[in-house]
Amino acid sequence: MKIYRFLSEDDTSAFCHKVTAALNKGWMLHGDPTYAFDAARGVMRCGQAVVKDAPGDYSPDIKLGEQ
Repeated sequence: MKIYRFLSEDDTSAFCHKVTAALNKGWMLHGDPTYAFDAARGVMRCGQAVVKDAPGDYSPDIKLGEQ
């Protein structure tokens, strides 16, 4: 099965570390990163979709971050 996650974080090195950790666990970048202003908090936010092939069948109970 192919699984999908959308990673997001404030525009700090924490975002880069989150994406780097996912890549090192076998996830692959999917599409372009996003960058948007969070007006409620007054900060810029980054986002990146990632995908991965995983064994088994899809179920909504899958913990995507543990794959």
